Amino acid sequence: MILQDIIHIIESVAPLSYQEDWDNSGLQVGNRNAEIHEALLTVDVTESVVNEAISLGCDLIISHHPLLFRGLKHLTGATPQERCVEKAIHHNIAIYSAHTSMDSYLHGVSGRMAQMLGVKDYRILVPSNTQSEAGLGVIGALQQPMSHTDFLAHVAAVFAVEGAALRWVEGAHSEITTVAICGGAGAEFVEQAIAQGADAFISADFKYHELQSAFQRITVVDLDHWVSEHFTRDIFVQLLSTHVPTRIAQADESPIRYYSPLTSNL
Repeated sequence: MILQDIIHIIESVAPLSYQEDWDNSGLQVGNRNAEIHEALLTVDVTESVVNEAISLGCDLIISHHPLLFRGLKHLTGATPQERCVEKAIHHNIAIYSAHTSMDSYLHGVSGRMAQMLGVKDYRILVPSNTQSEAGLGVIGALQQPMSHTDFLAHVAAVFAVEGAALRWVEGAHSEITTVAICGGAGAEFVEQAIAQGADAFISADFKYHELQSAFQRITVVDLDHWVSEHFTRDIFVQLLSTHVPTRIAQADESPIRYYSPLTSNL
């Protein structure tokens, strides 16, 4: 399949016009007219992922996070990003990223989280100022109300959370019915979640004072960033698997580890 045709499929649901101004979604490396035989799907483009693509003979890497947020000023192999670009070019591997373009699609990152949690009738939490039917985060209702304990257990089970990877603060209500969700770093949207009547807000990368401000106002569940976004790869599979062979990168994983003196084998 031609790369441009694959890009068209992705951008039919997550067009580049959906992305935030600071983002760099889109084609990072490669020729749009190149023929693609197999795609490797990942959250992050790392040297390990590029090496995996080389070893498997994949000629396209599709990622959630862009390899390049800012333009490179030189290619000397001095940084991981430079080495990834060099290897990709040398081995004729294209790299495409759908970051906030996929975040802003209703059934993209946050929508998929809502589906996994059984949140029904979800809608955009923070609508885009420029694009209709697009925006960041979603909000909807659980199938039935849950206690804090049951809700936390449900979130941990759905996202396969390990121990300390799940932080939370208690909100104003004893039961959780309405849930707001934002994959990735969405702490800035707590007030919108409260204003729209959410009992709980799930996102990642909260700072201490952001959690303190939410305490006894809305239940906040702070997921690991990668944990909240790794199933983006499944969205790519669903979009592309009938058009081009796809693989999920085995080298793709969160760089963050959690240490416990009770369980660690270090």
